[in-house]
Amino acid sequence: MAIATRSAAWHALLPSLVPAKPRIFFLRSRPGRFLSHAHGLRPCGAASSLPPGEYLPPLFSVAPMMDWTDNHYRTLARLISRHAWLYTEMVVAETIVHQKDKLDRFLAFPAEQHPIVLQIGGSNLDNLAKATELASGYAYDEINLNCGCPSGKVAGHGCFGARLMYDPEFVGDAMSAIAANCDVPVSVKCRIGVDDRDSYEELCTFVDKVVSKSPTRHFIIHARKALLSGLSPAENRKVPPLKYEYYYALLRDFPEVHFTLNGGLTTIEQVSASIRQGAHQVMVGRAAYNNPWNMLGHVDSEIYGMPTRCSSRRQILQSYQVYGDSIIGQYGISRPNVRQLVKPLLHLFHSEPGNSLWKRKADSTLRHCKTLAQFLEETLDAIPDSVLDAPVLMEPSGEQDYFAHVDSLLPPRYAKLANGSYESPVLVTASS
Repeated sequence: MAIATRSAAWHALLPSLVPAKPRIFFLRSRPGRFLSHAHGLRPCGAASSLPPGEYLPPLFSVAPMMDWTDNHYRTLARLISRHAWLYTEMVVAETIVHQKDKLDRFLAFPAEQHPIVLQIGGSNLDNLAKATELASGYAYDEINLNCGCPSGKVAGHGCFGARLMYDPEFVGDAMSAIAANCDVPVSVKCRIGVDDRDSYEELCTFVDKVVSKSPTRHFIIHARKALLSGLSPAENRKVPPLKYEYYYALLRDFPEVHFTLNGGLTTIEQVSASIRQGAHQVMVGRAAYNNPWNMLGHVDSEIYGMPTRCSSRRQILQSYQVYGDSIIGQYGISRPNVRQLVKPLLHLFHSEPGNSLWKRKADSTLRHCKTLAQFLEETLDAIPDSVLDAPVLMEPSGEQDYFAHVDSLLPPRYAKLANGSYESPVLVTASS
C-alpha cells in the first residue's frame, strides 16, 4: 500500500525541496556530447505526471556507496525507479580541487538521473568550499558531507568520514562553508555515534551544534555507531547493534530538522513500515544494489503511489544497452569498458532461475566482447523468457509491524538545544 499521507505531506514542501533543472546532459567540457535521448532511458517510459524538471520529495533514496553507486549503477537504478533519489559515490574534495581539467570524469551525469545528490568527503574547509563551488556547475539537487564512513580509506586518511563526529564544531563550520558555495540544500550523513561516544545525548549534541552553526536541516542517520579500530567496514555494517530508537527520538527532539533513516533495511515492507511509524524518509544501500529489481522496482508504486516505470527486466536491459554502448571509451580507451558497464547488471536476476548460469557465461564472455549488445546477446539465453518478461511482483514478508515497538524504547528527551528551538528550515533552491 502506498504511503499516501506521508507523500502528501512532502508534496507541500515540493517547491522548496526540489528545484527545477533543465533536462540536458551535464557535461561541461564537451557540451552536447549526449542528448537526453542518447542513453535509451526514455523507451522505458517516464511513468510520471510531473512537469519536466520537477521531482517528488526524497521519501526513498539509494545510499552513496564507494565503487558501487557510479554513473552506470545510477543509470540502471533510474531505469527501474523514476522517483527514488540517487546519491553519488563519495568524491573527495581534494580530487575535485586538483582535477579541475577532468571534472566531467568525476562529476558529470545524465540529466535523467535527477533527482541526484553529490556526496563530498574532506576535512579542509578551504578545499570543501572550493570543491562545492566547482561542483555547483553540474546542478546537483543537494550536497551531502560524509561523516559516517568508517572505512580505513576514509576515516584513517585526512581525518574525515565517521571520525568527523568527534568534532561537531568543525562539521558545523564545514557545512556553513559548503552552503555558502552552492545554491541547493545541504545535508550530513552520519552514524549514531563513534567508538565510546555513542550515547543519545552525544548524538543530539552533534546534531544541535551542526544545526546551530550552519543552514543544515537534513541529516541521514545510519542507526549504528562506527568503531574506527578493530572492525572492518563490512563488520561495521553488521556488528554494532541497530538502535532505531535513536532515530525516532531525533524526530521528537528536533521537529524542525529533517532526518533520513539508514541502516539494516532490506525489504520494501520494512521501508514502508518505517514511514508508517513516522520516519521522514528512508535510505537503502546494499539491498538496492544487491537486489535492485525487487527493491527499486517497488519504490514508485509502494512508496510514492505512482505507476511503475518499466514493465520487465528485458525492457530495462534494452534501454541500458543503448546507454552503455553510447559511452564506451568516452574518457579514453577502456574508460568505461564493457566490464565496468556490466558490473551493476550482475545482481539484476538475484535468486532467479538461470542466475548462476548467467553469471558464469558473463565471466567468460567479458573476456572478449567489445560492446554491451554483444555481451547481452551471448549471455541472456541463460535467463528464461518467463523471468526476463515478468513484472516486478510483491511478495509479502510479514514485516508490516517491523517498527511497532520502537516508541517503547525511546531514550529520554534531549533538553540542551543551543537556542531553545530552531527556525523552520530555509532551503535554498537552485536557479533554473
